[in-house]
Amino acid sequence: MRAVIAEDSVLLREGLARLLVDGGVEVVAQVGDGPGLVAAVDAYRPDLAIVDVRMPPTHSDEGLRAALEVRERAPSTAILVLSQYVEERYAADLLAGGARGVGYLLKDRVADVGEFLAAVRRVGEGGAAIDPEVVAQLLGRRRRADPLDGLSARELEVLALMAEGRSNAAVAERLVVTEGAVEKHISSIFAKLGLPAAAADHRRVLAVLTYLRA
Repeated sequence: MRAVIAEDSVLLREGLARLLVDGGVEVVAQVGDGPGLVAAVDAYRPDLAIVDVRMPPTHSDEGLRAALEVRERAPSTAILVLSQYVEERYAADLLAGGARGVGYLLKDRVADVGEFLAAVRRVGEGGAAIDPEVVAQLLGRRRRADPLDGLSARELEVLALMAEGRSNAAVAERLVVTEGAVEKHISSIFAKLGLPAAAADHRRVLAVLTYLRA
């Protein structure tokens, strides 16, 4: 897997790069601002871009806006936001922007290197990794017309755990049910959200994106 890192803190950027390399990820570029991220993705076409939200010059939302531009210019590049902040407006736009790998993790809540590297690989391979706190904040933006109204309480629980990036086995363990039961719930979720089986789509990611933008 080939990755670009966009982070304005030199120490954090270098530390993250070393962590990724030790985990078997090739870091092809390191940049410190939004335009640098866009240029690096154009130049290297990496599998994954790891992006901070707040970067120069204003340290507000430059990183996320650059990530959205990357999503438009290079949709095959997965995006993993790694930040201290939840920028709700652009985060919702990014997470709703497509089914190809997307993630949003909060730096202060990353407590295990192995789990972080697993999330990196999952997003880079087209999956999702969304911190529960991000999910909670974005749910505050839910509109009245809710596509999730047809889901049962248990299906909503399963979908929320899917949004955290948990596997079927992890969901089963958390809910104290069998994996077979989880698979049935997920099949029902796909059906109720109108997500038929298709080789070109990642239904699991599409379901999570529906959940987040609802």
